Amino acid sequence: MKNSQVRQLSKILMPWTFLLSMGMAWGLSFSLAKIAVENGAKPLGVAQFQMMLAGIALLLITLMRRKSIRDMASRLGFIFVVAMLGAAIPSVLFYFSARHVPAGVLSITVALIPIITYGFSLPLKLESFSASRFVGLIFGMIAICLIALPEESLPDRMTVLWVLIACFSSVCYAVENIILSFKSAVIIGPIRLAMGMNLIAAIALFPFTLITNSFFVPSFPPAAVDYAVIGLGVISAVAYTMFVMSVARFGSVFSSQVGYLVTLTGVFWGILIFDESHSIWIWSSLATIICGLALVTPRKQT
Repeated sequence: MKNSQVRQLSKILMPWTFLLSMGMAWGLSFSLAKIAVENGAKPLGVAQFQMMLAGIALLLITLMRRKSIRDMASRLGFIFVVAMLGAAIPSVLFYFSARHVPAGVLSITVALIPIITYGFSLPLKLESFSASRFVGLIFGMIAICLIALPEESLPDRMTVLWVLIACFSSVCYAVENIILSFKSAVIIGPIRLAMGMNLIAAIALFPFTLITNSFFVPSFPPAAVDYAVIGLGVISAVAYTMFVMSVARFGSVFSSQVGYLVTLTGVFWGILIFDESHSIWIWSSLATIICGLALVTPRKQT
């Protein structure tokens, strides 16, 4: 194969390699969260450690890129709000839910984020009405109803409460998206914003983690819980950085399709790691949420 052909093939495969890598990594995070909390790690401790690790990693990336962090001081209030809605609150709720909800079902609830974001955008007139995207919004509601309402959807009916709590995490992320649309993160930069979010969220959670004695301290030699929590921190930093690079190189519309892979791989990681088996209602919910995502995802580059 000629060098020109190799370069052409690499150019074709690179976007899909990025998309698949991000999707598989973020999809794995649902199972890692479940491994962590089921092996003794406390939700507050997991969230605080993950954000601290991701924040430090992104700080190193920022310094390597020789980007200044001094000009972020005037925007700490904005970063704090985004940190609470986009990191601290939803992560803690998510990790509390992970102990009670199958990893595959958790991945379905996260797929609600773009759908809820569109729903909030309509009354605020941040998005114009689209019949197909509105149908996607309805599909998202139906998908959760397919999990919450049928008696046979989940092995334990008490799990429904934790599913709804996980859904509230998605609501927090959606509100964060709305706030970012009012005050663009471009002035800070996505990597520096993610760094600030994680570090501020870790600091904000510190006193609560201290009061509840929930700190996570890795052990040596590492056990499954250590690999899981450290893996969550690495995924937070690496996958997000890859997403930023993907948007810059391949466009936001192409990159947004990672949502499909996150949900699908989240379900299948759960099957592979935990041998999860789902009812017909859960599979129907998965199919419905994928349809909702397909309808809500914008078709034009913005």
